Amino acid sequence: MMLLPGLFNYWLVVVLMMIGFYVVIAQGNLVKKLFGLNIFQVAVFVFYISMGKIEDGTAPILVDGEPVYTNPLPSVLILTAIVVGIATLALGLALAVRIRNAFGTMEEDEIDAAEADPS
Repeated sequence: MMLLPGLFNYWLVVVLMMIGFYVVIAQGNLVKKLFGLNIFQVAVFVFYISMGKIEDGTAPILVDGEPVYTNPLPSVLILTAIVVGIATLALGLALAVRIRNAFGTMEEDEIDAAEADPS
């Protein structure tokens, strides 16, 4: 039972992934799907940062007497992934606006029906 507080980050990752996955699968609105993907992406970020943390690790600065350093690479990769994620979300929202202007709706079913109707 003492392991549960130490595994909180991983439980948070699982909950966020399932919420994001559910939103992507269950919602028909394109904007809601984009935000579901964003929630899933945040779960991956939290997971990757949790994996990179070393207990009693210090900043990777050369100081005598502190042999355990936390690896800075996961943090750098996550910063890059955050920038890419924001750009991807912005592009997705721009496409959603164009789809709304073209079809008059953001619902997946209505867009499919409009494409299938030849008139």
